[in-house]
Amino acid sequence: MDEFDVVVVGAGPAGAAAALAARRAGASVLLLDKADFPRDKPCGDGVAPHALDVLAGLGVTGVEEGSVPVPSLRLVGPAGGSVARAHARPAYTVPRLRLDGRIADAAVAAGAVLRRHSVRRVEERGARVVLDGTVSAGAVIGADGAYSVVRRALGQPPNGPGHLALAIRGYAPFEGPTEQRIVTASREWPAYAWVFPIGDGTANIGYGEVLRGRPVSRAHLLDRLAALLPDVDAAAATGLRAHHLPLSTRRPVPARGRLLLAGDALSLINPFTGEGIFYAVLSGALAGAAAAAPGDAPGRRYAAALRARLGRHLRHSRAAALLGGQRWIVNAAVRAADRRQAVFDDLVELGLGDGTLTPRTVAAIARHTVTRR
Repeated sequence: MDEFDVVVVGAGPAGAAAALAARRAGASVLLLDKADFPRDKPCGDGVAPHALDVLAGLGVTGVEEGSVPVPSLRLVGPAGGSVARAHARPAYTVPRLRLDGRIADAAVAAGAVLRRHSVRRVEERGARVVLDGTVSAGAVIGADGAYSVVRRALGQPPNGPGHLALAIRGYAPFEGPTEQRIVTASREWPAYAWVFPIGDGTANIGYGEVLRGRPVSRAHLLDRLAALLPDVDAAAATGLRAHHLPLSTRRPVPARGRLLLAGDALSLINPFTGEGIFYAVLSGALAGAAAAAPGDAPGRRYAAALRARLGRHLRHSRAAALLGGQRWIVNAAVRAADRRQAVFDDLVELGLGDGTLTPRTVAAIARHTVTRR
């Protein structure tokens, strides 16, 4: 049986970040993924500067190479009002085919062992965790997505209706402005379409909505995508793939004993924006450090670190999602952000980073709610 200090299941951004953090702490690390790299992953591909900060702290730079900085965001409310302002720091659109491979390559360069393997069985045996009867570890980090096998071993079911979104994304020709565009929908609320330019004459385009227990077809997703983005040739899009997004409004326990969860496996998808890359690399880094630290309680260490780093933000993002369930509140937020850069910045920090609902933003939204519902 192969033995490692830490085994990470899933080599996406969360898993590769976990491997990097564990290696920096001196642990032997096995990184498992069911696919060979490079491999694609359906996603909006938006990478906020917050994610780049976490990766830089792990010694990884340049993952955004080949993509142009996207300096601004245009947000269109359900009633049609809009705000377009500059980001405090530019974002990037980095196709996951490139992003994931670059972070996984960095983990391998740091000494992690990367293998293709689909994990089917997770067993806790005293002070060790055994995977498929062939690999033993002192701790196992599940970074294996919305339907994580490690999450299942913790006895935690996948997210259900109301806490799970479905989105479709593709790549379309695009010669428009270099700005992120998010167009919220008045139908199927909460729902929105997006255009994230890459800088090579194409953009990542997509549409997603929160599932409510009824079937949602591919034809419906494509119809809504075309309706919300009439200036984009959605019919010319390639690479159209749908994917589930487990929202952070319904998270499982982050860890128990020697089993830890990170990224989508922990339902770390911002319910306000659908952002997940920053959460993935941050939770992965925290999990890797906790798993590699000396002592017999990696799960407790990780839960405490995650709570200290993201607990307040996650409470505020949940509150924002509840408020955002009302279209008129979102319309008021768009108007408030259009009036004040500080409110816009607060909303971006809440949706793309680890910000909170600040008093000034709550007051500004309340004023616009009262004056014009």
